[in-house]
Amino acid sequence: MAVYQATTSAPVNIACIKYWGKRDTTLILPTNSSLSVTLSQDHLRSTTTSRADPSFTETKLWLNGKEEDIKSGGRLERCLKELKKMRKERIEDKEPNAPKLSEWNLHIASYNNFPTAAGLASSASGFAALTSSIAALYELNTFSSVKPAASPSELSIVARLGSGSACRSLFGGFVAWQAGSSPSGSDSLAVEVAPQNHWPTMHALICVVNDAKKGTSSTSGMQRTVETSALLQHRIKDVVPKRLEGIIKAIQEKDFDTFAKITMADSNQFHAVALDTAPPIFYMNDVSRSIISIIEELNRVSLSKTGHLVAAYTFDAGPNAVIYTEEKNVKQIIEIIVKYFPQSSELTPFPDPFKLFGGKQPEGAEELPEGFNQDVAKVWEVGSVKGLIHTRIGDGPRVLAEAEALLGSDGLPKTLA
Repeated sequence: MAVYQATTSAPVNIACIKYWGKRDTTLILPTNSSLSVTLSQDHLRSTTTSRADPSFTETKLWLNGKEEDIKSGGRLERCLKELKKMRKERIEDKEPNAPKLSEWNLHIASYNNFPTAAGLASSASGFAALTSSIAALYELNTFSSVKPAASPSELSIVARLGSGSACRSLFGGFVAWQAGSSPSGSDSLAVEVAPQNHWPTMHALICVVNDAKKGTSSTSGMQRTVETSALLQHRIKDVVPKRLEGIIKAIQEKDFDTFAKITMADSNQFHAVALDTAPPIFYMNDVSRSIISIIEELNRVSLSKTGHLVAAYTFDAGPNAVIYTEEKNVKQIIEIIVKYFPQSSELTPFPDPFKLFGGKQPEGAEELPEGFNQDVAKVWEVGSVKGLIHTRIGDGPRVLAEAEALLGSDGLPKTLA
């Protein structure tokens, strides 16, 4: 009997213009448009295998090997319902001999190669991987004689039903999520601003401050903000539209200074909005604030010497820092971060994917740049930054080979090494 199965991976995206607040909590329609950078799947990704089979008695989901509840009317169920509808209307209703996959239950196994629910956008890559996997299983992303393929923007509408920022992980490069205005959500989708290869020298350094599950989820946090923050309304109406226009222009022109200024300002305002919530929400901690001080001081010194910024920090709904910079500056920034946040090779081995340190654990900078005020932050104890992830701009979802499937021949999750 034929096996109907597909495996895909999808990337993490980190927003430069933040999405925070919904105007419709069921359809996940945002209060403002947003923009993100897609990070490389070679270092951060979610992988999902989905299989349809008439013998399955119920639809099941396993996340990182653990079976999860599929809530009735919940986000996952809404995504599945929409994908089944697309399969039925586009293929099964038009091709009499097509297998009725939309009527069969599914087994879905998903795996994140990074901490889940720690502020590293695991729900974004997770729902993007799930959407693209089932789209591949249902052959929605391929052309046939009776239908066009579903575009990434079209599939982003489905991914959005699971996690708002997941819609942006349907593309590589630089991606905008257009808020839209239709009550149906038909125009609230992701579009590519610039492809992966547009700005190849842009890199990202993730400082993993805390890999534990965060205290206030994004879902509950943003709704509290919508209900109580006066600053949020100013942000939506007066700030975000101008920033979005400015950062898109900066990306297109590869203007790092403007990109950095807007990215840092928007991160700071997002956390100010969280603080303006009642009761206030604290996603950053003292380590996060020290990283901000270090990057601001590095930029101050660089600006005085060269007239240009060298780095941009941004923080999502968690304490982990993402630092964007040009490739030529990465080594220096890592050495400065390690000087203030010593790393233990036993606890946090640095993978060094770009061989900046010859595969060895990076050591702290022996000397800080001339004019750098070393007292902007204290030297923290080992483990304050639990690890460093060096990556770059990446591509959108990938369809993987059968050898990378997460389900075994019995339709149950494989045991991962």
